[in-house]
Amino acid sequence: MEEYYINIIEARKKNKEATKSTFKKFKKLNKKKVDQMFHTEHDKAFEKIKCLSCANCCKTTSPIFRESDIKKLSKRFKMKTHQFITDYLKQDFDGEYVLQSAPCPFLWDNNECSVYEDRPLACKEYPHTDRRNMFQILEITEKNLEICPAVVEIIDNIEPTLTTKTFRTN
Repeated sequence: MEEYYINIIEARKKNKEATKSTFKKFKKLNKKKVDQMFHTEHDKAFEKIKCLSCANCCKTTSPIFRESDIKKLSKRFKMKTHQFITDYLKQDFDGEYVLQSAPCPFLWDNNECSVYEDRPLACKEYPHTDRRNMFQILEITEKNLEICPAVVEIIDNIEPTLTTKTFRTN
């Protein structure tokens, strides 16, 4: 991972109190305002940060594999679904399928995905900062601060705008 990305993730990890404060403020905001803020900053962050320069998500975490993801990848590898599950997946504490290990076995040395066209939905949507109802996934977003430099960039750009004027009055 590029030194730049390592540095911004590490800086954010050290500032846990500021992070907790920021996410408490998000919970006081109008839900549509939260979406708007994230979507605006998401686009800006991904103009600057290139996933192929980092791939930290693929190196450190696992997406959740839905049934349709498993079927698609099983077909790609010409395997039965149960064999794909046995070879690559395990169930987490919530009973959802995730990779057995990190880094992702489908990640190449150049940070490209060998199954990109058929990657799981969770990979396609990661880091989930452009989705509707961001309010519902603030806890996941907070965890992603320790993985994704784009999430750090987004939060760093939103934080200064979190003034009393941005809060709900009701």
